Amino acid sequence: MLKKTLYALLLVALIVAPLAGVYPVFAMKVLCFALFASAFNLLIGYTGLLSFGHAAFLATAGYTTGYAIKTWGFTPELGVIAGTLAALVLGAVTGFFAIRRQGIYFAMITLALAQLVYFIFLQASFTGGEDGLQGVPRGRLFGALDLGSDTTLYYVVLVVVALAFALIVRIVHSPFGQVLTAIRENEPRAVSLGYQADTFKWLAFVLSAGLAGFAGALKTLVLGFETLGDAYWTMSGLVVLMTLVGGMGTLFGPIVGALVIVTLEDRLGDIGTALASLTHIEAFESLGESVTTVTGLIFIVCVLAFRRGIVGEIVARAGAALGGSKARP
Repeated sequence: MLKKTLYALLLVALIVAPLAGVYPVFAMKVLCFALFASAFNLLIGYTGLLSFGHAAFLATAGYTTGYAIKTWGFTPELGVIAGTLAALVLGAVTGFFAIRRQGIYFAMITLALAQLVYFIFLQASFTGGEDGLQGVPRGRLFGALDLGSDTTLYYVVLVVVALAFALIVRIVHSPFGQVLTAIRENEPRAVSLGYQADTFKWLAFVLSAGLAGFAGALKTLVLGFETLGDAYWTMSGLVVLMTLVGGMGTLFGPIVGALVIVTLEDRLGDIGTALASLTHIEAFESLGESVTTVTGLIFIVCVLAFRRGIVGEIVARAGAALGGSKARP
């Protein structure tokens, strides 16, 4: 009951956000990264696989969507579908090779393959190289709904991201999700019970890649461009940071982590200016130039004080206060 209430409150807050003065493009960026982090959390939080290559799926879908809409004249929905399918195919291939190894070897294989994708995008003509793919039109949804308005596009993105998040929730609570959790907790025991662990891990990897690609496709549609920054290894590190700060293995954690990190990246300068005016400390005005430093400090604080992440720590303490309940939101 509590989880449903939280979901409902979150949905209401997102619905009224543009009416409350929140910039729609910023809100859509948060939604896209929240979905990206949730897709990554499906892999690491519920399957126990640490990937350092998820940026490849985000960027592959982004470039495919942008190129399909701009050059081939695809409608927005077909462009997003094309980008998601491209990420699914790449995820299937990457997962086929990566799941044959475990631990740090799995992580390094995903990183190596992702860097290979990065250098392909760097040299490919259709990506625009270092300049990126620019001028992607939003077009009309199903040929009728004009997505040129930020507010209109925001509500479209909100609906599809909510549906994608509902799919993740369904996956986690399904028998398939329970098998993934069993593999994470004790893979030899899961194998002894007759489950094909590699097959389940591969399917989880493909699902995670597809959802990450869906986030990348939406992000390109929202911003109207795709750059190499989404394919670089630092983006894979950023989604790890979002998940750990919010709370790995919780459904709300990646959303909170994405909100914190994206807000810092986009609004740290404004926050610093506001703090400087309130405290009369001029040093705060330079915060906008120290995003990486501040993000690193927050990560250190979370590791030291909130080892389960923000949401994970709140859930753990609330569970202890209510008699030891370990339910995850």
